[in-house]
Amino acid sequence: MTTQAATTKYRVAYDAILSRLKAGRYSVGGRLPTEEELTRAFDVSRVTIRRSLDILVNEGYLERRQGSGYTVLTLSPPSTTCMTSFTDAMLRAGFEPSSRLISITQHDANAAQSAHLLNELHAQPLTRLERLRLVDDVPKMLVRTWAPTRLLPDARAEDFPERGPGQSILRILGDRFGLTWGSACEDISPTAAEGEVAAQLRIEPGTPVLLQACTAFDDADRVVFFEEVFRVGKVSFKLTGRTQTGP
Repeated sequence: MTTQAATTKYRVAYDAILSRLKAGRYSVGGRLPTEEELTRAFDVSRVTIRRSLDILVNEGYLERRQGSGYTVLTLSPPSTTCMTSFTDAMLRAGFEPSSRLISITQHDANAAQSAHLLNELHAQPLTRLERLRLVDDVPKMLVRTWAPTRLLPDARAEDFPERGPGQSILRILGDRFGLTWGSACEDISPTAAEGEVAAQLRIEPGTPVLLQACTAFDDADRVVFFEEVFRVGKVSFKLTGRTQTGP
């Protein structure tokens, strides 16, 4: 079987299971058919069906427990915090978000400026987008987005509108440049705003801010982009899911 054919089969199985979930065929709290049953139903290998199920687990639809198979957690899994559109969140809350593009810069492979990134990114030419996000014209976030230059060909200022729903970086990366990602991981830590960060956010140097570092991956676990977000003010997170306790 060719790689393309294998990819098509796991995506077909994934789409079909997701469709069944959303149609209510598998109830929340209930169990999915076994891997063996799904393998027969879709006429694919067990490796293929497991890959499809792994995606649904990563997306928050399913939970996998050793010896118990797959349980339906929810039909509306929450997005990861770094994959939630800031633009949409502010518009829903009744605020007026806006963006200001500070710079678009290209960096050679192994450049000093990208030394803090994952080796996979650091080892290739990168494009860095720096944008200021404002709410009612008050700076709230300084965002630095790094992506392989080959994925952002000919990026220019016109690609990054300042107002309206189209300013969302997630939509720009997806619609303008065709980037896709299936999973992400995020690190959150406090830091002190210094230099350019403090100046752009219009705060005193040394002011505590929150640093969110988010890495997005495609289905082959390759890094699509990395984002550093320096935020001022309070940030609230709603965590959902089940907890397990020891014996």
